Amino acid sequence: MTSHANATLAAPRDQVDRDLIALLQANARESTAQLARKLSIARTTVVARLARLEADGVIVGYTARLGSEALDRGVQAYVGIAISPKSQQAVIRRLSRLPELRQLASVSGEFDYMALLRAATTMRLDALLDEIGDMEGVIKTTTSVVLALKVDRNA
Repeated sequence: MTSHANATLAAPRDQVDRDLIALLQANARESTAQLARKLSIARTTVVARLARLEADGVIVGYTARLGSEALDRGVQAYVGIAISPKSQQAVIRRLSRLPELRQLASVSGEFDYMALLRAATTMRLDALLDEIGDMEGVIKTTTSVVLALKVDRNA
């Protein structure tokens, strides 16, 4: 039996998994029937996906906390996002559906928002950045990849 510390954690397999995780992060007490309605899939499919995500160690509790090993892996990036004023609410809704979004803050300066993303791979980060850049209303983005955390008081 492999210890938890050495276990390789699986990432969400597809967009439905990512959407399911995002819904649980927003409200971990959401019923499987309600999740199924929101995702337009069968309730039994939601139950099966939750079981797999739990067995794979992606979801470690019903507060939808991602396993610490999954959080430690991958790449983090700060993304400055400039948004047209009339599109802000729509863009925020779309960003909030990304399970890789750890934080979103409105900021002063050149950008309207600063997003903290954590992706499993640089390829996934690249795809996320393309997805954000392609959102209607996003005017400009800039990305800084985190190389190392020097102080982390949120751990």
